[in-house]
Amino acid sequence: MKLTKTAKILLLGANIWYFGEGMMGPLFAVFAEKIGGDILDITWAWATYLVITGLLYIVVGKLINNKSYKEKVMVAGYSLNALFTFGYLFVDSPVELFGVQAGLGIAEAIGTPAWDALYTKNLKEDMDAYAWGLSTGQSQIVTGIAFGVGGLITHFISFEALFITMGVIQVAAALVSFQLLFVKKHK
Repeated sequence: MKLTKTAKILLLGANIWYFGEGMMGPLFAVFAEKIGGDILDITWAWATYLVITGLLYIVVGKLINNKSYKEKVMVAGYSLNALFTFGYLFVDSPVELFGVQAGLGIAEAIGTPAWDALYTKNLKEDMDAYAWGLSTGQSQIVTGIAFGVGGLITHFISFEALFITMGVIQVAAALVSFQLLFVKKHK
């Protein structure tokens, strides 16, 4: 059982993305409190992210369905994610946090349906369950490691260092995924 070149690039880019995204993890609540947020601000900021992401997953999925430019859409989503990750550096209030969370929701909703479609299209028939297990399992492992690393960076350095590290990693995910624009289509 072997993955296609495209599937390998997709997994590598996604794992880098999960690492960058996962570094915030449970620190989100601590950061929200640091900028003056309370339990309701934390709740509404996270709810904003989830609702925007969920609604736009559907819209973006419909818009890119059967289109040939999914790679470009995915790279755009990853790039936008990096931009909004750097946005955490400028957050000084719960309202600004809502804005960053909304932007991150939009970015994820742009990138994820395209990633899912490309990954599905580039799986060999004998890899259906294993490839999805690999994708999901790796994302959980990488995110778990990222939680720990994010905590160490924040504890020993600062939130600013965390956000810069996260943003740089998100840029790396976009650059890795950018390679897909040059890979010949297999299907």
